[in-house]
Amino acid sequence: MNDFMHTTRPTMLPILIPFSSYTDAHAATQKLLDIYARNTSFIREAFRSYCADGLPPGQRVRACYPAIRIRIQTYQEVDSRLSYGHLVEPGLYMTTVTQPALFHDYLCEQIGLLIRNHGVPVEIGESDMPIPLHFSFPEGEYVEGEYTESPGNTLRDHFDVPDLAVTDDAIVNGTWQDRPGVPRPLGPFTAPRVDYSLHRLQHYTATAPQHFQDFVLFTNYQFYVDEFARWARETLVRGVGGYTELVEPGNRIVTPETAGLDSSPPGVGPQMPSYHLKRANHSGITLINIGVGPSNAKTITDHVAVLRPSAWLMLGHCAGLRTTQRLGDYVLAHGYVRQDHVLDDDLPIWVPVPPLAEVQVALEQAVAEVAGLSGWELKKIMRTGTVATIDNRNWELRDQQEPVQRLSQSRAIALDMESATIAANGFRFRVPYGTLLCVSDKPLHGELKLPGMASAFYRTQVNQHLHIGIRALEKLREMPRERLHSRKLRSFIETAFK
Repeated sequence: MNDFMHTTRPTMLPILIPFSSYTDAHAATQKLLDIYARNTSFIREAFRSYCADGLPPGQRVRACYPAIRIRIQTYQEVDSRLSYGHLVEPGLYMTTVTQPALFHDYLCEQIGLLIRNHGVPVEIGESDMPIPLHFSFPEGEYVEGEYTESPGNTLRDHFDVPDLAVTDDAIVNGTWQDRPGVPRPLGPFTAPRVDYSLHRLQHYTATAPQHFQDFVLFTNYQFYVDEFARWARETLVRGVGGYTELVEPGNRIVTPETAGLDSSPPGVGPQMPSYHLKRANHSGITLINIGVGPSNAKTITDHVAVLRPSAWLMLGHCAGLRTTQRLGDYVLAHGYVRQDHVLDDDLPIWVPVPPLAEVQVALEQAVAEVAGLSGWELKKIMRTGTVATIDNRNWELRDQQEPVQRLSQSRAIALDMESATIAANGFRFRVPYGTLLCVSDKPLHGELKLPGMASAFYRTQVNQHLHIGIRALEKLREMPRERLHSRKLRSFIETAFK
């Protein structure tokens, strides 16, 4: 074992790294990197020894996550236009940190804002929250090895394993309870919660978290995936937009030099394939095919949220509910009827999910640019209104009186199965969100979604739809980050980190 290890039976730990003060965000982030690297290496080395020679009965191995801490002594006035980067009350605040290399730029920004806005140093040190064995392995390594388990001599007897008691959403849900002597949350997620989602992202999308970009498109149609992959490769060949490479499922990397070669997808794809058109500082575009239904929509956004994206948009198809709509018309959601039920326990149904002006303007401008229309003419192909999201794909088979009455009372103009879920989780996780849908059928008016029913107008609009979403994200990217992150996303008592 390393010479920094000491034994305090029955737990073996590395030498404690106490908290120390920093007034430089980059130096503070480097200290987080150093602590995390040392402690995860400590766990991995102990595991190798366990596999090779075993550990004494009752001997446990433990190392803890690094943490950021700050003490605020007085109430301070800060720029009221800012939605994050400051704390509203005096007190001691702390957050645990995992994989600081992945979050390097984010940590530097958030720590820098704290130091600038409060004029006090941050403290970096070692927390008392254990790093589970499963989360201590870098990408590409796994908890594997030849070892013998017997009563009293299992992995759980020697190493910390994931603990759901500290892997929850109490902070973002607003249910975290202030307790005497316990620091208040500084960030929206604990380190184990982040680690859990990073591993799930790899599982669902077949791409590593390091490839995800800050601007995300969700869709539920393969056509959009195919068009995005084609457009991304073409963009790389042309060398425009500052994009550097495309990462496809299986972590297959496409460079400008290889973009014109074979682009056939892998034989067996993941549940939610993702494509990442990368740009410096994670400012590129990620597209994820989430499939159908609110459960999928919640699952993927639960995990993408820990990466703290700058914005996410839903591009999908919907049922048009008005006689004046045509197949292929666009729907820009400015309100949602939530009948998806998957978030009722996390975000009560009475909580409104407001439209975000920054995203709404970007989407409308993108429709105008790509479609070549503006003003009154734009209303011919796009309608702004309420979108209803349900969890029953065959709602048409129910007695029509109840659903039609609800839809009419809500003034809904479209119905789908994902948009309200993605918007509600954006609101819940403080991620700017928006929805632009394309009308694919009108079941209340006898136009059902059937093969071969697409008109030329519909096909043209679908071709445009993806590029409208891309253009909207490019517009959002051009905005200063602090202006994009709307104050509507924040409550009156918030974490400093966005």
